[in-house]
Amino acid sequence: MKQNSLLDQLRRVLSILLNLAVVRMEPIAIRMSWEAVGEQSLTFYTENSNLFSAAVCLLVCLLASCGSKEQTVTPDFVLTYADNQPADYPTTQGAERFAALVKERTGGKVVIQVKSGGEYGTEQEVWQQLSIGGIDFARLSLSVLAADLPKLNVLQLPCLYEDAAHMWRVLDGPIGEEFLRVFAERDMVGLSWYDAGARSFYSDKSLRSLEDLQGMTIRVQDANVVIDMVKLLGGDPVTLAYSDVYAAFETDKIDAAENNWPAYLAMEHYKVARYYLVDEHSRVPEIQLASGKTWAKLPDEYRSVLRECARESARYERELWTQQEAAARKTVLAAGCREIQLSDEEKERFRELVQPLYEKYAGPYLELVKKIQQG
Repeated sequence: MKQNSLLDQLRRVLSILLNLAVVRMEPIAIRMSWEAVGEQSLTFYTENSNLFSAAVCLLVCLLASCGSKEQTVTPDFVLTYADNQPADYPTTQGAERFAALVKERTGGKVVIQVKSGGEYGTEQEVWQQLSIGGIDFARLSLSVLAADLPKLNVLQLPCLYEDAAHMWRVLDGPIGEEFLRVFAERDMVGLSWYDAGARSFYSDKSLRSLEDLQGMTIRVQDANVVIDMVKLLGGDPVTLAYSDVYAAFETDKIDAAENNWPAYLAMEHYKVARYYLVDEHSRVPEIQLASGKTWAKLPDEYRSVLRECARESARYERELWTQQEAAARKTVLAAGCREIQLSDEEKERFRELVQPLYEKYAGPYLELVKKIQQG
């Protein structure tokens, strides 16, 4: 930034001098601020042609020198980053902020190239590439990783938190750090937690209580804990590709699905499933990871910068998510969708119904679950 400021001032001075050379104006004093030497007052006299020519030559050389320094910064590392969401999605924008911060704070010595829209493959494929250092950084969903790291099932349990504030108190504290260290078991480095909102049920039929879900065919993620949750609620879970949900509603292949407000809008599910039951049964964060193979090659000074920038990017992504969530909700309601709030009594009954999942998927970690719920 300082170099750019100096470059701009030199350009302005050169422009004035060139004008003087053309119109032969009276002597003129030019003041510029240069941090290296303090504030200086320079006076150029056009009648002294030798002095004028020397000043112009000096300024040209300085300008060329500044420009060449900017162009000759050679990165020590050029690294890759994968995200399967579109370029304008909060997680991808968070990744871009991460890359920009790292480049700025390493003086261009570490460059991270972000590829969005699944350019590097599915999340499962990215996870595999991270393990061998084929990809350096990624943002991934926990549902993809829990099969390899069972402790992550704890963070996927339904009704685990009271609200978003509760979740961030937990994840930004010692428990969150404990879960970040879990990834070392697969030679990964957990950097930060990204927001992915709260998931709720929506349908093309009116929803007012948990009883309305009974007997419904409900599209879910391909995650065992979610499949079992729907069964406990009396529904019939079906795993379909995210991109096939709209058509499945149109052809009556499914009666309901579950997701967050931005996804409900982005995939236009609100056009075929007008009833959104705000139960917020699942609030699962997403993880920003580094490959352990890549991490081992980095000096400590760069590792420290990367951790700092990752956490800053996470705070930025959470702000974006909150804004997008509110905007998505406003848009679909304006389009005629119906928002139904699940009562506190029904939410408590929901918690009771899904308790068997806690024992099944988090049996060895029930004390940890209790700490999270008290957090």
